[in-house]
Amino acid sequence: MIEQAVTMQIALDEEETFLRRLEEHSGIIHKVAIGYANGAADRHDLKQEITLQLWKSYPRYLPDRPFSTWMYRVALNVGISFLRRNAHPSRQTVPLDEMTHELADERAGAAPQDERIPLLQQVIATLRPLDRALLLLYFDDRSYREIASILGLTETNVATKLSRLKDRVRQDIVRLNQGNV
Repeated sequence: MIEQAVTMQIALDEEETFLRRLEEHSGIIHKVAIGYANGAADRHDLKQEITLQLWKSYPRYLPDRPFSTWMYRVALNVGISFLRRNAHPSRQTVPLDEMTHELADERAGAAPQDERIPLLQQVIATLRPLDRALLLLYFDDRSYREIASILGLTETNVATKLSRLKDRVRQDIVRLNQGNV
């Protein structure tokens, strides 16, 4: 009887710790959902799916590693799978007005939005899942070492891919900007 009570208390403590950490790093789930799902309903579904997979994977989390790194890895894997499962030709573009409003709501009180953000979002929507993950982590100010750890790449590979990706994004934005003039 005492062993059962102790086991239940340990399980409750683990659940409480997981929920606290999940709350501390909830921005990760939100960022991945914005990057990999179109529309509010899809983002909501993806957030739920990420949270479920995080809970299922939590017993395999190694406490000696940063929780946010582990969380990003799980969330990005779920996001990439979600994108592949839901990739329809008619869904290749992101509804920019909806995403822009959501981001604006998130930044209430912040400086006015840069007019280049919708162009950047449009370019990101055309990227392959791994490239989206690279940019998401780069924009989140993660180190090359942490990005490499999350994505299972070498730091050199991360640096090379990001350099090429930044060049491509710049060129695509210039091209889109010229088309709008």
